[in-house]
Amino acid sequence: MFWKRRKVKEGEVKLSGPKDIPGLVGRHMVVEEKKDPDWVWKLRGVIRPAGKKNAFYCRVFDESQAAQAGVKVKDWTSLDDHPDLILWEGYFDKETNMARREKFVKPSSLPS
Repeated sequence: MFWKRRKVKEGEVKLSGPKDIPGLVGRHMVVEEKKDPDWVWKLRGVIRPAGKKNAFYCRVFDESQAAQAGVKVKDWTSLDDHPDLILWEGYFDKETNMARREKFVKPSSLPS
């Protein structure tokens, strides 16, 4: 029931569920990494705060690949045990308008 939401414990950060990938991340993947825009904009992402206002860590994944693997991605931590599903992992800052790859986990299949 929606009125019985789970309270966030002290010191714990509330993580959002999967959404369309942030614009800065998608732009970085298409422009800097030369990925196919039709493929990139179909991907989903999960984010978590990076400690600075308007700065976040982001993991990008393909929802259909996750479903085929039997993985239900609820938030950032859902992909901790499934690094093969992470297609891009990095940092973006809305204030400075930049994105960068922070850590790369080699996915099993990534179109060029």
